[in-house]
This record gives sequence, C-alpha cells and structure tokens, in this order.
Amino acid sequence: MHRLIEEIIRGRPVITDGAWGTQLQTLGLAPGECPDSWNLTHPERVKDVARRYVEAGSDVILTNTFRSNRIALAGYGLAESAAALSRTGVELSRTAAGSAVKVFASMGPSGTMLMTGEVGAEEISSAFEEQARAFAAAGADAIVVETMSDIEEAKLALAAARATGLPVVVSMVFDSGREKDRTMMGATVEQVAQELTGAGADVVGANCGLGIDGFIPIGRRFRMATDRPIWIKPNAGLPELTDGSITYRTGPDTFATHARVLRDAGVHFIGGCCGTTPEFIRVLKTALSPEA
Repeated sequence: MHRLIEEIIRGRPVITDGAWGTQLQTLGLAPGECPDSWNLTHPERVKDVARRYVEAGSDVILTNTFRSNRIALAGYGLAESAAALSRTGVELSRTAAGSAVKVFASMGPSGTMLMTGEVGAEEISSAFEEQARAFAAAGADAIVVETMSDIEEAKLALAAARATGLPVVVSMVFDSGREKDRTMMGATVEQVAQELTGAGADVVGANCGLGIDGFIPIGRRFRMATDRPIWIKPNAGLPELTDGSITYRTGPDTFATHARVLRDAGVHFIGGCCGTTPEFIRVLKTALSPEA
C-alpha cells in the first residue's frame, strides 16, 4: 500500500466528495454537453463545485475529468483536448482544496467494450497513460479509476495510473445479477477484490449503480476479501423520472445513517455518487465524527 494512503486512513473514516455531474447541471451544464469541457470553458463554475465540497467537509475531493481520456472524448469531438482537460481539472480542484484536502484525479472508462474488439487494449492503455501523465504533472495526490464495469479495462487503467508512482484507487460498479452484487461482466465482489489487489491497487471498492443500502453487503464482502482499504461512493438511491426530471429519493440523513453501518463494517473512504450534494457531505461529516 502506498505510504500516502496509510497516512490518510489513520484518521478513518475518510470523507470524500459527492456527485459532480448533477452539481454542474445546477450551474447550467446542458443535457448532452461534455461536463469535462467546462474545465476550459467555465473553470470558475467547476472550481465552485470543488469548493462547495471542501467547505462541506470533504477530506478528499475528485476532479472534473471522468471523461477526459481521448477515446471517451472523441464522441464530443474533443479527443485532442484530453491532456489539457485532465491537467486543468486537477489544477481547478487543487486550487479549491488548499493544503488540507487531498485531490484524487477521476479516471473513468473509455466508453467502449474490450470484448467486442471495438477498440484494442493497446489503444485503451495509451489513452489512460496520456491521462495519468497529465494528472501527475498537474499535482494530483492520487488517481481514482472509477465507475468501471469491465475488470480487464479497470486493470489497464490501473497499470497506467500506477506507472506515475501515485497511489491508485480502483472502484467498480455492481448493479447486475439477482442480488445486484455483480459487475455488468459478471464478476463478483470477491473476484474483483482479489484481482485488483493482485494487480497492485492501493485501495479497492465500488461506486454508483445502487443506493447506499445496497452497498452495505458489498462493503462487508470487500472487507473480507482483501487487506486493502475500501472505497465506497453510493448513489442517493436509484434515479427516478419525475415530471421529465431525474430525481433521487434518499436524503442526507438516511444516507448518513447507512454510512455509519459502512464505517462499522470496515470501510475506510466514504462519499457519494449520483444525486448526492455538498449537503450530503456536510451531514456525513457530522454523523461519522468521533463525537457522534
């Protein structure tokens, strides 16, 4: 395990941030617009999202770089901006974080499927390597490979991230199977934990896909399957379409109550994914404080 991760988790639990996409939408991001493009076109608004999470009490914030690999960006005509978007995303979060809060750079999937041969492993690796180098050059404290459905793609991203020397978190999506405890490709929590630990991840875990109640058994199973710290970022419930808008039913207080169970199950990093806001982090910080 990387020394930085060892230092951070001494004060467990570590509070991460919440959703970025929905926060940017409240600031004017249009449907279908690439959120990452705002790093260059609306940097102050991106920085404002990061600042809100810092003020809410996050110990770790991410970056607005989830799609900033050249393969994912190609669909927006932004492939050649991958390095610039990745670098600027880190710089914006770094400015908002100050010296006390760590910045973990977000590395999302390529948006393609290895098994279909749509894009080869070499091309995907190259895209992740370009992004990881930009993260490191911009001063990220760590890299989070997140919202991954294919463990093979996750391992390519992990290898690219590890080459920078930064600590690496790898977080998968479990939303398939009868119990909603498998990845889209059918991998179990135990398979994911063992393979990612063996591949050198410093932290392993899950995000997105489920509400926080569904993450409690997943967190416990991760804890039993690996000696690495566990990272969990659930949604604020499952998305529902109401009057043409996506809504999430779980509120901050309910979220925080379940988060206590995750903490007691041995989860080290706790935050939120889709539908969560700075208010979730504020309540979470209070609920998981030593005095609570």
